[in-house]
Amino acid sequence: MGTHNLEAKETVPASRKLQADDAAEILKSAKKLIAIKGKKISEFKLSGSPDEAAVAAMLGPTGNLRAPTLRVGKTIIVGFNEEVLTEQIL
Repeated sequence: MGTHNLEAKETVPASRKLQADDAAEILKSAKKLIAIKGKKISEFKLSGSPDEAAVAAMLGPTGNLRAPTLRVGKTIIVGFNEEVLTEQIL
C-alpha cells in the first residue's frame, strides 16, 4: 500500500475473529462483493440483505472472515489477487 500512497482507515487485528454475522454486517452497505479463493474469482451483485452464498464466500474453513478483506467504496474484496486489487484500487 505504501508504494501507491494508500492508507488504511481501519485495521482489525487477527486476534479478533470475525464470523458470519460480521460478514453479513459488512455486506449491508456494499453493492458488490469480489471473493477470491486461489485462482477462482467470484463476483456478487448485492442489494438489500446479503444472501448466504455471498456470506459463505467471505468465510474460510474455520468459519472466520478471510484475509485480506478490503472495502473500496461500495465494493468489498476478500482474498488476494494482485490483478484484481490493482484494477479495483488504482
